[in-house]
Amino acid sequence: MSRFAILKQIMLRHRYRLVFTYLLFSVEMIGNLLRPFFLGLAINDLVKGSYQGLFLLLAVHLGWLIVGTIRHRMDTRTYSAIYSTLVTKILSRRYSKNDISRLSAHSNLAKEFVDFLEFDLVYVIEAVFSIFGSLLLLFYYDFYVVVVCLSILLPVIALSYLYGKRMNMLNRQKNDELEKQVDIISTGNNHLIHQHYDNLRKWQIRISDQEAWNFGLMEILVMVVIGASLLITNKIAGTGIEAGSLIGIYSYIQRFVSGLDTIPYTVQRLSSLSDITRRIKLQEEDLINPPLEEVA
Repeated sequence: MSRFAILKQIMLRHRYRLVFTYLLFSVEMIGNLLRPFFLGLAINDLVKGSYQGLFLLLAVHLGWLIVGTIRHRMDTRTYSAIYSTLVTKILSRRYSKNDISRLSAHSNLAKEFVDFLEFDLVYVIEAVFSIFGSLLLLFYYDFYVVVVCLSILLPVIALSYLYGKRMNMLNRQKNDELEKQVDIISTGNNHLIHQHYDNLRKWQIRISDQEAWNFGLMEILVMVVIGASLLITNKIAGTGIEAGSLIGIYSYIQRFVSGLDTIPYTVQRLSSLSDITRRIKLQEEDLINPPLEEVA
C-alpha cells in the first residue's frame, strides 16, 4: 500500500474521532486567525475612547480558549487509540528471532504515521488557515500587500521540491541504519555499538544541516515580503493609516509567511512516510480488521 492509501485506511477506521478532533481544531484556528483583526480593532477603538473593540477581542479570545482546551483533551484519546491498534497489528505477525531488530524498528516507525495525523496534518491545516485566511484579511487592509505575498509562492514551491528530494535520500539512509539497532546492541560489541550510534548521529546532523539551509533561504524570502509589504502600505496609506490596522497588517503578513514554512516541512514528512511505507509493508488487513478494544 502507498503512504496515502495507508493514511486513508487509518482515517476511515477512526473517522469519527478524527472528524471531531479536526473540526474542533478548525474552529480553534478560525478564532486564532481572527485575534489580530480584533486586536487592531480594539486598539483603534481605545484610541477613540471606545471599549467596544476590547470587549469583542476578549469574547473571541475566550471562545478560542474554550475550544482549544477541549481539543487538547481529545487529542491524546484519539491518537493513542490509533497507535495502539496499528502497532499491535504489526507485532502480531509471525516472525523469527532474526526479525526482532527489524520489527522493533518498524514498531517505532509506525508511530510516524500516527504522528503525521496528530502533528503534521494539523500543522498543514493550520498553514492553510494561515495562508488563505491571512490573504483574505490582508485584502481587507490593502490589495497590493496581497500581490506581494503571492509573488513568492513560486520560489517557495521550487525550493520545497528540491528540499523534499534531498530529505528523502537522507531519511532513507538513516532508517537503513536504524533497522540494524537491536541486532547490533545484542552483539555486545562496544566497537559496533559505538559505530552504529555514530552513524545515526552523522545522518541526523546531515538532516539538521539540510533543515537549517532551508530555514535560512525561507527566512530571506520572509524578510523581502515583510519589508516590501510595509513599504507599500506606508507609501499608499501614508500617515492616514491607524495604528491598529498597521498591527493587523504586520500580524497577517507574519502568519502568511509562517504558513509558507509548512510547505517544505510537509514535503519532508511525506518523503519520510514514503520510505517508512516501503519498510514496514503495511497491508490493508492491518488497518481495517477490528482492533483491540479501545479505551475512551
